[in-house]
Amino acid sequence: MKFTLFHLMPYADLDLTYDEKYPTTWTLLPNSYYDPKKGAKLYNRYLDELEYGEELGYDILAVNEHHQNAYGIMPSPIVTAAALSRRTTRAKIAIIGSAIPLREHPLQIAEEHSMIDNITEGRLISGFVRGIGAEYHSWGVSPAQSHDRFHEAHDLIIQAWTREGPFAFEGKHYHFQYVNVWPRPYSQPHPPVWIPSQGSQETIEWAAHPDRRYMYCQTFSPWKAVQHNLNLYREAAADYGYEATGDRMGWLMPIYVGETEAEARKEAKVHFENFRNKFLKMPFEMLLPPGYLSLSSQKRVAAVKAQLSGWMSMEQADELGMIVVGDRESVRQKIEFYHAETGLGNLLCLHQFGTLPSDLTRANMERFAKDVMPKLRPLGEDVAQAAAE
Repeated sequence: MKFTLFHLMPYADLDLTYDEKYPTTWTLLPNSYYDPKKGAKLYNRYLDELEYGEELGYDILAVNEHHQNAYGIMPSPIVTAAALSRRTTRAKIAIIGSAIPLREHPLQIAEEHSMIDNITEGRLISGFVRGIGAEYHSWGVSPAQSHDRFHEAHDLIIQAWTREGPFAFEGKHYHFQYVNVWPRPYSQPHPPVWIPSQGSQETIEWAAHPDRRYMYCQTFSPWKAVQHNLNLYREAAADYGYEATGDRMGWLMPIYVGETEAEARKEAKVHFENFRNKFLKMPFEMLLPPGYLSLSSQKRVAAVKAQLSGWMSMEQADELGMIVVGDRESVRQKIEFYHAETGLGNLLCLHQFGTLPSDLTRANMERFAKDVMPKLRPLGEDVAQAAAE
């Protein structure tokens, strides 16, 4: 099993009484709630935590993209990935992911990712996402065009990385007379591509297609939804005539490891509940705006989200399998169970969430990396070896 240290970089100093006036931290919350002096300290703290992840032995350091919100103050993952590229030497750097349908010029993504891939000598993983529904409100892009723009932007970027330029690209949404990316990617034919998703069936089947075979990553979701969607990926691969091995399946989840079970729950509780009920809170119409998903996927995803609406305690989230919290042994056992049920080979660990402070974040990372991770690493190695042979 491979381990990714994933960071959302939330604005942890948020005035949590914001919801007395505003319904969400997304798009509608005035930026007067942001204090640049506090934000500057948070950015540098979070980058320090990611760099510490390499020292602790995480395989991958991951950043992502969100816009106009306090949930994740990383509107440009290029900036954070570039900062990490010169401060690390071993761990891969994953951009999970760039919201390519929001871009008017996807070639910029091709260029910037290629630069980072060159600087790191091939340590980049490129994640492509459509972006949460709220991003379409923030950027004024029609969610009904989301799928078409995503697929076309993807094709343009991959061609820019793999075809000799200059050549012309004429699509429905993007038109370029000259596609001639300098620099070419260091990784050949291009950096590995990961596809995070909330569970759109179309996205799962597209990622599994033999032309791509991209790693599918289920984002923060209840265990039953994760199990269902990873099985959908495996079934799609089987329908295409190949077996989806664990290295092509991942899950992003909050994880907190305490000295004891009781201490873990006490330390994580308020910070997880702030994360789930304050930072992540948004109106349903912003999460899944009309046209963002196909009708069939909209019904399925909406049914899951509807069950999760309203305030949620950490205990409820734990019961649903939305967080792994406990002492070293119980955390290991839970993750072993999830692996046994799905075969997932990539665990994306969200060790800082909501308002969790630096000292608890680092202690959490250290316990997981030193005492849990080594025992989980062998999971799936026999299957991976058999596939390689």
